[in-house]
Order: sequence, then C-alpha cells, then structure tokens
Amino acid sequence: MDMTVEMEVVEAAGASAARPVLSVRDLAVALPRGGDRAHAVAQISFDVPPGQIVCLLGESGSGKSVLAGAVMGLLPPGLVPVAGSIQLHGRELVGASQAEFRALRGPTMAMVFQEPMTALNPVMTCGQQIDEMLSEHVRMDRARRREAILDIMVRVRLPEPQRIYDSYPHQLSGGQRQRIVIAIALILKPALLICDEPTTALDVTTQAEILKLIRELQTENGTAVLFITHDFGVVAEIADQVVVLQLGRMIERGAARTVLTQPRDPYTKMLLAAVPELEVHPRPPITDNFPLLDARGIVKTYVSGSWPGKRREVQAVKEASLVVRPKETVGIVGESGSGKSTLARCIARLIDPTAGEIHANGRSVAHLRGRLLSPFRRDVQVIFQDPYRSLNPRQTVGASIIEGPLNFGVPYDVAWQRAEALMHLVRLQPAALRRYPSEFSGGQRQRICIARSLACEPKLLIADEAVSALDVSVQAQILKLLDEIQQQTGVGILFITHDLRVASQICDRVIVMRQGVIVEQGPARDVLLSPREDYTRALLAAAPGRGFAFGRG
Repeated sequence: MDMTVEMEVVEAAGASAARPVLSVRDLAVALPRGGDRAHAVAQISFDVPPGQIVCLLGESGSGKSVLAGAVMGLLPPGLVPVAGSIQLHGRELVGASQAEFRALRGPTMAMVFQEPMTALNPVMTCGQQIDEMLSEHVRMDRARRREAILDIMVRVRLPEPQRIYDSYPHQLSGGQRQRIVIAIALILKPALLICDEPTTALDVTTQAEILKLIRELQTENGTAVLFITHDFGVVAEIADQVVVLQLGRMIERGAARTVLTQPRDPYTKMLLAAVPELEVHPRPPITDNFPLLDARGIVKTYVSGSWPGKRREVQAVKEASLVVRPKETVGIVGESGSGKSTLARCIARLIDPTAGEIHANGRSVAHLRGRLLSPFRRDVQVIFQDPYRSLNPRQTVGASIIEGPLNFGVPYDVAWQRAEALMHLVRLQPAALRRYPSEFSGGQRQRICIARSLACEPKLLIADEAVSALDVSVQAQILKLLDEIQQQTGVGILFITHDLRVASQICDRVIVMRQGVIVEQGPARDVLLSPREDYTRALLAAAPGRGFAFGRG
C-alpha cells in the first residue's frame, strides 16, 4: 500500500472518533441516455459510523449495488457520479484515480460481492486467491501467509481448510464459494466493509456464523459496515441504521428498530408486508398419487487422485430417496455442502449418479444417455442458483429463453410470443428480451432464468435456490406465480432452499439433508413446526430475525 495514502487514512481516522468512516452526501450517478430514468441513484445522503452496520434496503434495481460500486470505484462503463460527495475517513473519492482506489481496496475498504463465481478466478486455487490480497498489501513470508489464510478459513466456517486451500472454485458449493469471497474481504481487517448480499447463498446456520463474525470484527477494530440485503431477517439481526431506496431515491432512513417496526413510507410498509413468516399455509390436497419422479437409493461419490495413497473418495449423497407427484412441491433444506444440489443434479441427469434408480413417468432414466434422454430433458427443467453463470453472456435474453422451445420443434413465432408472456409473469418488460444478461441486476437475472425454465412447459421443475437472489416483494410474487402455474399445469416442483421461511410458504413436504444423508422428511407442517431431529431444530433456531415483530402496516 502507498505510504502517503496509508498515513493520510490513519491521520483522518484519528482526528475524531465521532467522524463517520464513510459519508455520502447528495450523490447522483447518471445512467446512459435512452433509459427509463436519468439517474441510477440521485440525492442520496447517509453516514456509516465506526463500529456500526448501516443496511441498504430496496427492491432489485433500486440502486443499492450502484452505491456500493461508486464507493469502491467499481462502477461499470457508462455509470458516472455527476454530483455529490463520497468521503472515506474524510478523503474524497468522487474523482479519485484508479491508482488511489487500488491502494485503498483491501487494507482500508473491502467488498463482498453477491455472485461468488463471478468474483473468483476459475483458474486459481482458493488459497492462491486469498494469498493474493496478502501478498499485494503486507510484508509476510509464505508460511505465515498460509497460516493466516487457514485461520480465516476456519473463522468463516469452511470445512477441511487444508483441502479447500488447494481447491478451485468450481469444486466447492455455492455457499462455500461465498465464504471464500468473505475471507478475502476480511483477511486485512478493513476500516470499511461493504457487503453486497453476502449471505444470499448461505444456509441459516452459516449465515448466523458469518453475521457473528462481522460483529466480532466491529468489536475488535471499530469496523464500519455498509450491508446490502433484501433479507429482513438479516436486517433485524444486525442493523443499527437502515436506508430504504426505491428507483434510485432514498425513501426512508432511521434507526433499524424504528424503520422495521414503525415504518412511515407506504413503500417500506409494502416491503415489510411481503416478508414471509415461518408458518405453514394450507395447501390443496394431492389427488394424483402416480409419481412424476421416483428416485430410490441415490448415491453420488466423487473420486480424486489416482496415485497410490492419494486416491480420495467423497460421498456427496448417500442412499437418498424421494418422490414428487403432480401439483406437489417437495422442499429440500440443509446447510451448504449437505448434498442438496448434488442430489438435484443427479435427478435432473446433469451428472450421473454412482448408484440408485430414477423413474420419471414410470420409465427408468438413471442410465439413459444421449438422444434417449431428450424427452426427459423437456419434461424436467432446472432453475439454477447462480443466474449469471447459467445465462450465456453473448446471447440476448430472448435468445436464451426461446432456445429450449426451438430445440424441441416449437415454431419461432410461438416461442417468441411465449417468451413475451413470461416476461410479464416475472415482472419484466418484453423489451428486455433484446438486452444482454450484463445489463440486469442479480435479481432481474434470476427472474429471467425462471422464465427460461418455464418456456418448455415442463412436468417437473427443479428450483435450486430459485428465489435466493430476489427481494422480498418479488420473492412473494414468484412463489405465488410458481403456485399458480403448478395448479394450472400440474407441474411438480423440487424446491431446494436454505430459507426455511420460504420453504414454509410453498412446500407440501420437506426433506432435511445433512452431510449427504436425509435425516428427516415428512409433511411441511410436521417438519417445520414440530421437528423430531435435533439438527432440524438447530436450523430453525438459527433463522435470522425469527420472532422479530416486523411492522406490516
């Protein structure tokens, strides 16, 4: 780090203990011409004091991530601050050079991004990527750096740190990848930590640990945290102050408890009203007992290393069985790395199960390959966890959505009309079909993925954390949409989630997994409200904001 920059930051920090670490005043960031509004954000003002967490709330597209990008100097081309001020320890950042930003990123301010797979380098091991932050900013020999890296891996609850140090991002689960990104941000104990949906991909127990870790960092170093989230449970758990944004403008600001329990603005009240509660709603009875999917004794074993003594087997799924019937939603819950997504990928035949049987519509598909799988591919569609990875960045949204129907012989005009109708269903304009994935926020990209999965009119829909990237109001609408589609078409849904409140809203039955094993399953009411297993009770107890009385009107 440049010594001049470091001294200026230290002097500014010591000048006054009461001075905010981050101060934003009347900030405006212009959008390129031709959009439906002139500014991504306009007239935004707030402070982030040392040792406090300020949460930015608002729907997808409200400007939360633009604010974070402006502070970090990471705005994409075309987005430019045109008015206002951003000060870090009194140092003006509007107009700062990239060299100045590079010196500040890491030791003084750091950011945890929303989508870990796009934030990590796929050709570097996880240990190398954390080590890069240390080697760039501190003088420390390789052995001490490795010790520090393994220590931060333990602190963010990564299992088997020695193995993960040498693993590549694609070899980890979504939650584990996000914890690597958090470790990179925390390793140098920055004065300002910006968290852009940092717990979106994490299960409730790991969420609780990460939030506890952030609070510990504040206690130790007086760290200021700007926390961007759509999870009101997380806000209730950690926030000191809340700033509510709508379409780039600040709607409401105040102490967290006041905003969450006594909201003044109708928009804030609407958001709070959409927060799901952990209560099981009555579901229509399942009248068709013939299973769409019957999976029995599924086993998935990964083998690494071929040299004597180096061969290693990891059993990701162990003897898992489940049934999904028409108009039924079966939820799979559990911690990151519990085998939820691996089981779903085996069922979808995206990976081959090591053992077990899969029957769809009475036909065995566990060992089919090539063209013999084509009818099954149309009947089973998947909504993946990471929307950016599952969309082709070189294709327009429309091209991605109609690709499946065209492959199965649907005429172009019919496929396009269906795509336009789906855009309305997921709260996007049909004009979005001619744009590219990079032009959308994370939540908008996930809605596009949901529309794409519905384009082939599947019989079974596998939703792998399908609403985890969505704000609560859109989340509620998507859950309602899936329910309506299910009742109209009879589609069965295998719903993978770490959010137990979401599972309680939509699931008929719930399966709880731990370390590849199904530890409990049954009707949603029994599993979520009267669990038999200690592990299930621990998951429920760890849900952030549980029992908090949100103001809903």
